Amino acid sequence: MHMKKGLFLSLIAAVALLASCNKSLPKPDEITVNPSPLEKVGNKVNADITGTFPQKKFARKGVLVVTPVLKFADQEVVGESVTYVGEKAKENGKTVNYKNGGTYSQSCSFDYVPEMRKSELYLRFEAKIGKKEIEIPDLKIADGVVATSELAEASDNKTVTTPDKFQRVIQELTEADIKFLIQSAELRSSETKADGVKNLQAAIKDAKENEKKEINKIEVAGYASPDGAQDLNEKLAKNRQKVAQDFLKRDLKKNKLNNAIESNITAEDWDGFQKAMENSNMQDKDLVLRVLSMYSDPEEREAQIKNLSSVYGTIADEILPALRRSRLILTTDLIGKSDDEIRELAKNDPAQLSVEELLYAATLTNDKAEKMAIYQKAADQFNDYRAWNSLGQLYFEDGNIAEARRCYAKALEIQPNDPDVNYNAGLAAMADGDLDKAEEYLGKAAGTKANLNAALGTLYTQKGDYAAAKQAYGDNATNNAAVQQILNEDYAGASQTLNNVKEPNATTAYLKAIVGARTNDKEAVYANLKSAIEQDAKLKDRAANDIEFAKFAEEAEFQAIVK
Repeated sequence: MHMKKGLFLSLIAAVALLASCNKSLPKPDEITVNPSPLEKVGNKVNADITGTFPQKKFARKGVLVVTPVLKFADQEVVGESVTYVGEKAKENGKTVNYKNGGTYSQSCSFDYVPEMRKSELYLRFEAKIGKKEIEIPDLKIADGVVATSELAEASDNKTVTTPDKFQRVIQELTEADIKFLIQSAELRSSETKADGVKNLQAAIKDAKENEKKEINKIEVAGYASPDGAQDLNEKLAKNRQKVAQDFLKRDLKKNKLNNAIESNITAEDWDGFQKAMENSNMQDKDLVLRVLSMYSDPEEREAQIKNLSSVYGTIADEILPALRRSRLILTTDLIGKSDDEIRELAKNDPAQLSVEELLYAATLTNDKAEKMAIYQKAADQFNDYRAWNSLGQLYFEDGNIAEARRCYAKALEIQPNDPDVNYNAGLAAMADGDLDKAEEYLGKAAGTKANLNAALGTLYTQKGDYAAAKQAYGDNATNNAAVQQILNEDYAGASQTLNNVKEPNATTAYLKAIVGARTNDKEAVYANLKSAIEQDAKLKDRAANDIEFAKFAEEAEFQAIVK
């Protein structure tokens, strides 16, 4: 906002005087207030006031105490005083030379409150010459406060949900190995009666009898160890796969099941060999692993390993026998509760639901109160950070910022580094005016699924760093991005941004009206104000007291819109 000149410090000149109180006052000198009108920057209203004491006017024994006062809504807040004294005054202060005069300068700063949008800045004086006190009325020097920056709202940024991991169908894997002797595919009863095979058979039976389970897939893989000739190993792997598959078919038939069995073979199990070596405590195993990394040809590998006479005997005794096998793999689908079952239990018996089911239940309703009740149950029952985060989102949407911050704090106690929760907590702190805390949270939100740059743009706008806000927003087309463009006096850019907002609302129209006011487009002001107020009646009072529209305030058409 451009500073305005032409204000006259009549009382300063009046005291600047005071060679004689009975004489007419000398002509006052001009002062400047910057900015004028006053402007909200961050959470402050700051102003710099300058002026001049004329030559041969400030009495040598004169004392002038100047205090900035911001008046609004039958209230006032008082800034820090500055004292000016003549050359022969006994009081302490900034000395003004009688012959040469001097400069007057003063800064003031007030904590912003919304009522200040319609306010006036005055200077208040205590003046005397010697012991004689002089009464001087308060002098208005500026209007205030341009508070367009507060239209960059945290709520223009969408919060982020930390989703449930509910799966209606959960797959269970049961595996068993049937081992064979060297160069043999004979199925031994000791192997078919081993615990692993029994567990797999029991899982097949359970899938048959349990209505919540279904067999998804059955696989049988045949393997041969990577020693011996390739063609022999391939034949062994095929035969081992076949006898294991035939065994499994008999078990399926016994359970009156006819599921297909997928089959595959691995003629030389080098992958299994490498894993077994890595997991072994064998001396010189690193040497063997180095051979595997150096040679890819199977025959060359086998030859080089057999050359390691110091370890090959151990390999033959401890590693290779476990690779002569068939692997049985059963994949079972565990079918979870239906949506109707989950809804019913969430209402009447939530203790019967897992945390994932309970969080999922909240997504099955569009009733906000019902959602909140479900998330509260999940938070109480499991103290899960996702439930607290979702509660915080609902409170944030309702404008209950204190409760939103409490819930986000609970979530962060459990999961302090979650980027999405930190992002949401940053928005809530910003909405609460706690900009330092908002910056701290957003600093931990890298990796969030949300648009972090847009949130940072909002933060910088609220802090008054419009250059940083511009850089953060980039080409984001949002109401908040348009606010920083207006404050950067980029009115063409702001118009383009507002025209590209995906979901325009009352604030979009109100910002268009501000752009109209700043570019002297009266029709844009009136048309967009009407639209804004039709969408949100609360904006009527704001517009009536918004200094952005000061030049239109007395016009009948403006009055008709805001009355």
